[in-house]
Amino acid sequence: MVERLFFRDLVTFKEVEIEFDKGLVVFTGPSGAGKSVLMSTILSSFGYTAQGAAALCEVTLKKPVKLQSDVYELEDELTIKTLKKEKLRYFIEGQNISKKALETLFSPYVQYLSVRDKGGFESETLLEMIDKSLSAKDKTFKKSLKEYKKRYKNYKLKTEQLAKIKEDEAKLAERIEFAKYEIEKIKKINPQEGEEEELLKIKQHLSRMEKIKDALSHASEIFNYETSIEEVYRLLDKENLLFSEMMNQLRADFEDTQTLADELAEVNVEEVLDRLSDLTSLKHRYGSIKEALAYKAQKSQELAGYEHIEQDKSMLESFLQIEFTELNIIAARLSVVRQKEAKELEKILKGYLETLKLPELSFCFESEALSQSGMDSVDVMLGNSRTTTLSGGEFNRLRLALMAASISKDETMQGILILDEIDANVSGDESIAIAEMISKLSLVYQIFAISHQPHLSAKAQQHIVVTKERETSCVTVLDQEGRVQEIARIIAGENPTSAALAFAKKLRDFPKA
Repeated sequence: MVERLFFRDLVTFKEVEIEFDKGLVVFTGPSGAGKSVLMSTILSSFGYTAQGAAALCEVTLKKPVKLQSDVYELEDELTIKTLKKEKLRYFIEGQNISKKALETLFSPYVQYLSVRDKGGFESETLLEMIDKSLSAKDKTFKKSLKEYKKRYKNYKLKTEQLAKIKEDEAKLAERIEFAKYEIEKIKKINPQEGEEEELLKIKQHLSRMEKIKDALSHASEIFNYETSIEEVYRLLDKENLLFSEMMNQLRADFEDTQTLADELAEVNVEEVLDRLSDLTSLKHRYGSIKEALAYKAQKSQELAGYEHIEQDKSMLESFLQIEFTELNIIAARLSVVRQKEAKELEKILKGYLETLKLPELSFCFESEALSQSGMDSVDVMLGNSRTTTLSGGEFNRLRLALMAASISKDETMQGILILDEIDANVSGDESIAIAEMISKLSLVYQIFAISHQPHLSAKAQQHIVVTKERETSCVTVLDQEGRVQEIARIIAGENPTSAALAFAKKLRDFPKA
């Protein structure tokens, strides 16, 4: 509930401060006095797009019971401030807030109906109204709807995952083919770390082996003189241990070299060269044998992952097929209950529509592809007319009837309702019916309404007149006598007759609904 409005420097208004009552608050006054401008600043305070803005505007209101925010600190009594300098800035409890965030925060609690607006009869909105009515009295339906929405959300997520896999299938096939090719290429060579170094040594030995053999052949002659040299040492009576050790070492080295030569004689030179060529090609592609082996391991892991994706695709397809069937079953059950509830609402609406001088309404259900709301698409027929063909007056009277019919009995205050000339261009009987309906709604809404009709003004808990003198607009909260005078002006013009005054007093004294 809005308790106070203060603003200054707004078009023809210099400074205004109003304290509001509960229930129905009606603004009247001559055309062009500034009623719509005043309403505009209230709308702007809740994030609605509105023409013009005050240099400073403050709205004080009681916090709706269910209003919560993880971002902003909210007291039980809130103050929303708008400040216009170079641009319009918004504050809630002194905290800076964007227009979009402000609108999102209050959209469940502040509704705006204009004679120029023909929204509110979209299938989603109608289903929400029916579901809200059902959920308030049928716990089984509420539980089923919650389960459906949760499962459908997961179903959509899995559907998107499957679509992504299918979209990438061609690329995936190429990746699998490439991974297999790379793995097979490395696997075929089957390199071992340190292998290349050993092969290079063999290659070097092979290239020098003929020279080594010739050198060994000549060098072996040294052993022919070994006995003679030992004899010299003996004759000189000198120790020949060092010489003996050296000769033994030579003999061992020569034997090793001969063994190596014998082994190399059995080596296939072409095979060694081919093997080195294969290892060199791997080094050129991957940097080193170690990196080639690491790349093979990586591609093997990727290939396993691709195989898992194929398995995931198969599992997803199975899951979606089963889940689609089960969601259809739940959606069909929801639809049956909704259609029964729609018939009940039609009965409730019948009385309201008769009061508003409108024909009977019927809900028209059609089945469509599964969505977050189920399988239902809903439209309404008013008599033989679709909502798209209704006049502005018929449209708004129908919206009022739907709002009245969908009031929850367990809610004492549903929020704020702002009506912009909702009773414009209607007959006297229609004006009376609209006033009765809005009066009923004011039991659970705080309603701000601009009106040019006497009946709605007479029903108001608070009547505010907007006047304009010498390009300056003023706001006055009327007392009982002032209300009679203003209602008489609405009936008969600026100089009301005694009959108009008497009728205004009669309207004002008539018990409210």
